[in-house]
Amino acid sequence: MDTRLLLGTALVCVLSEPSLAHADDAQELAAIKEQMRKLAAQVEAIEHRQALKHGQNGRQVASAHTTAGVRTASAKNASSGGMRTAASTHGGFSEGLSGLRTDGPADPGIRFSGGAQPIEIGASQNPTLNSGSGFAGFRWMPQQPEAQPSKSAIDLTSSSPSSITQTDVDRLPPIFSIGGISVRLGGFIDFSNIWRSSNMTSGPATAWNNFPYANSPNHGLSEERMSAQLSRMSVLMEANPSKDVRLQAYVESDFAGAGGTTNSVQISGYTPRLRQGYFTFTQKEWGLHILMGQAWSLSTNYAKGILPRQEQLPAVTDNNQIPGITFTRVPQIRIGKDWHEKYWLGLSIEDPQATVGFSSALSSGSTLPAAYGEKVGARVYYANAGGVLLNPNTQYSYNPAPDIILKGAADTSFGHYEVFGMARWFRSLAVEPGMTTTKKHTSFGGGVGAGMTTPLGTKKLQMAGNILAGEGIGRYGPSLIPDTTPNARGALSPVPELMGSLGLIGHPTPSVLLYTYGGIETAGRKRYMGADGAQYGYGVNDLNLGGCDVEFGSCNAQTRTLASLTTGGWWHFVEGRYGSVMGGLQYTYIRKFAFRGNDGSNNSVYPTTSGNTVYVTFRYLPFQ
Repeated sequence: MDTRLLLGTALVCVLSEPSLAHADDAQELAAIKEQMRKLAAQVEAIEHRQALKHGQNGRQVASAHTTAGVRTASAKNASSGGMRTAASTHGGFSEGLSGLRTDGPADPGIRFSGGAQPIEIGASQNPTLNSGSGFAGFRWMPQQPEAQPSKSAIDLTSSSPSSITQTDVDRLPPIFSIGGISVRLGGFIDFSNIWRSSNMTSGPATAWNNFPYANSPNHGLSEERMSAQLSRMSVLMEANPSKDVRLQAYVESDFAGAGGTTNSVQISGYTPRLRQGYFTFTQKEWGLHILMGQAWSLSTNYAKGILPRQEQLPAVTDNNQIPGITFTRVPQIRIGKDWHEKYWLGLSIEDPQATVGFSSALSSGSTLPAAYGEKVGARVYYANAGGVLLNPNTQYSYNPAPDIILKGAADTSFGHYEVFGMARWFRSLAVEPGMTTTKKHTSFGGGVGAGMTTPLGTKKLQMAGNILAGEGIGRYGPSLIPDTTPNARGALSPVPELMGSLGLIGHPTPSVLLYTYGGIETAGRKRYMGADGAQYGYGVNDLNLGGCDVEFGSCNAQTRTLASLTTGGWWHFVEGRYGSVMGGLQYTYIRKFAFRGNDGSNNSVYPTTSGNTVYVTFRYLPFQ
C-alpha cells in the first residue's frame, strides 16, 4: 500500500512539473525586476554621493562604467527571455536618469504622436541635468543620437507644410516628461522685410481692404518695414491613459500684439499674444474627438480629416494669409467623429462677433437717417467697448448665440474633400421713431462652403481650394467685408457675400516649395430708401465718389470686390544638429473695386485701387 502511494505521489509531481515551473518562473521574474529597480536606485544614490565628494568628472566616469555593466546585464536577460524595464522613481531620483539603458520604451503608458518613441539615454549624457530637479515624476528626455537619418527633419512635400504654416511640433521628439505627460517644444525665429506700394503703416499682416484710393496721400507712397513679430513658440503636452485614449494640450504664441506704449522708435517691444490654446480628448476605438479652447475655426479648410494642426493653410509669408480663404482663430467647443480615419463629421460651437458697415459715419448709439415716410430715424445700439480682460479700445458686438458650424469630410486616394454649413445670429437694440424705450432685434445669417486638396497626377504638384457663400459671413474672410448693416428699423441685416481661393503648390526638389494662389471676396447690397430720397446701408449706388481720384478729395466708397494674385516660394537651405534655416520670397498683387457712385453731375464712377506687396522672410527653426 505504501509503495503504491509513493508511486502515485511521484507520478502527480512529474505530471504537474510544467505548471509548477511556470509559476516559479513568474515569481522569479517578479523578484528579478524588483531587485533591478532597487539596484538602479542604489547606483544612482552612490553616483550622487561620489559627485558630491569628487566633483563632476568623477561621477561621469563612474556613470559610464556602471551603465556599461547594466547594459551587459540587460542584454543577457534579453537573450534568455528576460524582461523589458520601464523607468521608475525612487527617493526623488528617476531610474531612467541614472544612466540605466533599457531595450523598451521609457514608459509603456505613453505613446507619442506620429509613432515616435523616446530615444534611449546614452552613457555620455550629463546626469546633472537629470537629477536634483526637486519635482517628483520630472524626467528630462534623452538626447538624440549624433547619427541622424538622412531624411530631412522638415517635410516640404505637403500642400500645407506644418513647419511653415504651424510649428510642426507633432513631428518633434519630446524634450522632457512630468509623470505620464510628455512635453514637446516647437517654434521658430522669424525675420521679415516687407515692402508695400502704398503706405498702410502696418506690421507683417496686410489689411487687404485698407489699400487707399488715390484721394489719400498714402496712395503710391511706398512703405518699407522690418519685423520679427511673427517669431513663434509652441508647447504640446501629451499623455495616453490607455491604449485607446489620448490627451493633448497645445499652446501657441507669437509677438503680433501691441500694448498702449508699444512703438518702434528705440525698442520694438511688441507683446506676446495667444494664437492658439486648447486641449483635446481622443478615443481611438470610438473615433471620438473633442476640442475645447482657442483654435482655427472648423470652417477653415483642412488637409486631412478635421483634426487640429492639420489645417490646409496657404504656405504664405503674410500673417493675414490671402484674400478668399476662410478662417477665424477663436475659442470654441468641437466634437468630431471619424469612421476608420477616412470619413469625418464635426460640430463646432464658436465664439461670435459681428462687424457693421454703413454708407455714412455710424457708431453704436447713433441715430440713423430717417426712412422714407418718417421724420426721424431710429437710434441703434449694436456694440460696447471692451470691459474686464477685454480691450477697452475696441468694440464688441452683442452676441445672442455662438456661431455653429457643421462639417463633413472624406479622405480618399484622390485627395481630401469637405463641405460645411454655418449658422450665425446678430443682435441690436433700437429706439424706433416715436418710442422712448429700446426694442431688441435679432437677425439670422450663415452660409455653406466647401474645400478640397488633391494631387494633380504627381506628388510634386497639388491643388487646394475653398469657397464660402452666404449672408453675414464677412468676418470669416481676411478682407473683413462687413457682416451686417442696419436697416431702417435699426435691425442688423446680414450682407450677402462670396469668398473663395484656388492655389497650385509645387515641389521641384525636396527642399523647395513654390506656390501660386488666386483669391476673391465680394459683397452684395443691403439698403433702404431714406426720407430725403437717398439710399442708406451697404452697397448703395448714389454716393458722390467724384473725389476718390483727387488727392485730398472726399471718398467714402464701399468695397464691392477684392481680387488678388499671390506667388512665392520657400527654400530650406540649411539643416544640421543645430536646427534648420528657411528663406521665403512672396509677391502679391491686389485690386479693390468699389460699388458704383456718381461724380456729382449724374455721371457714374467706379472707384478702383490696387496694391503690391513683397515679402522677404528668413526663419530659423532650432528644434528641427
